[in-house]
Amino acid sequence: MAWTWRFEKSDGTETAPAVEPGEFSTQGDAESWIGEVWKELLEGGTEQVTLFEDGTEIYGPMSLSAAEG
Repeated sequence: MAWTWRFEKSDGTETAPAVEPGEFSTQGDAESWIGEVWKELLEGGTEQVTLFEDGTEIYGPMSLSAAEG
């Protein structure tokens, strides 16, 4: 299984991430990574992310700006 993030603007258009993620072998690894780099992603122009498992959408879009609080 491969877990991947899609990086988007607030209108849902895909954007290139400021930090290259690669693929993750577990959902926890993917979520830990986003927790570590969300500020860099937000500063780089990514406003929301969607999580996929083997191409199937699991959840999202999740706003990165909401994490600032």
